[in-house]
Amino acid sequence: MASTTQFLISLPPKPPYLLSYSSPSKPRSINITCCLSIQQARNDQTTSSGSNALNGLRVAFAAGGTGGHIYPAVAIADELKLVNPTSELLFLGRPNSMESTAIPSAHFEFKSIPAVKLVRPFFSLRNLLLPYFLIKSITKCFTLLSKFEPHLVVGTGGYVSFPVCLAALLKGIKVVIQEQNSVPGIANRFLSLFADLVFVAFNSTVQSFPRKEKCVVCGNPVRLSLKNSVSKAVSRLHFFPWLEKMEGSSEEIKVILVLGGSLGANAVNIALLNVYSQLLLEHENWFIIWQTGVESFNEMESLVRSHPRLLLAPFLHSMNMAYAAADLVVSRAGAMTCSEILATGKPSILVD
Repeated sequence: MASTTQFLISLPPKPPYLLSYSSPSKPRSINITCCLSIQQARNDQTTSSGSNALNGLRVAFAAGGTGGHIYPAVAIADELKLVNPTSELLFLGRPNSMESTAIPSAHFEFKSIPAVKLVRPFFSLRNLLLPYFLIKSITKCFTLLSKFEPHLVVGTGGYVSFPVCLAALLKGIKVVIQEQNSVPGIANRFLSLFADLVFVAFNSTVQSFPRKEKCVVCGNPVRLSLKNSVSKAVSRLHFFPWLEKMEGSSEEIKVILVLGGSLGANAVNIALLNVYSQLLLEHENWFIIWQTGVESFNEMESLVRSHPRLLLAPFLHSMNMAYAAADLVVSRAGAMTCSEILATGKPSILVD
């Protein structure tokens, strides 16, 4: 026997559609003016409770490539688990990648797929075998989705999400996509033609999609871990354990968090490379947590001198600790980073 489960979204009468947020600690009230329904099997025992109606809900996420695509999916999954702990969630992404490490560390199930990246320019010789690899990837996604049987697939953009969402569309599964940036990429722009809903962060982004009636402006989702309160003292000890033995007041310590992007932002990394030694020399109470990005780490590590008040890392999985420890954030002005800085309320210097 099947029942219809509805995803309820509060929308004003005319576009651009805006969603209002409430504090995570308070009960959420949602006005029902628009919904996305899915067919969902149910047990013989039924209840009238709205939350119980979501029992057995299965959602697959297509996310990978960069942190900007991975962490919005993690944030959405966090909220689904918070609303209904019995939900079954599956992430699909590349093997031996950032998502293959980040997703399990966020305690979600992960399956690998052979996603292939479009090389630019489009007519590059390296794209000659793209159709073959794309078909191979879609076939793998189709098999995984057939086994998991999700009621909904959520794509957060990038080439990793493309074959997963195409396979879902071929299977007749509901698809929604989430666009973090002001200008959508190729994958989301194409998938928006067939998706049931398109969630965007900015009003201006609606104009970039051909089917504007599908767009819902709701801002960027932020991981629950960043909203949880972590003390500054505990967070600093996480990165610099020897501070526990340090004499003097901890109030005098200033921590600068430098984010060079998940893959590596050369402008930020090179700028800090030129000044970090002088900064630490002139300010004995300054500490630097430096995320270089995965692709830039080896180069930066070879050029940076070891220093007790400097932590160099390719990628920070404990971002809640990093933000809590920081007095100032210096970062590339990525859409998700800006959203997280707003959520944590940290002073920042942003590099466009």
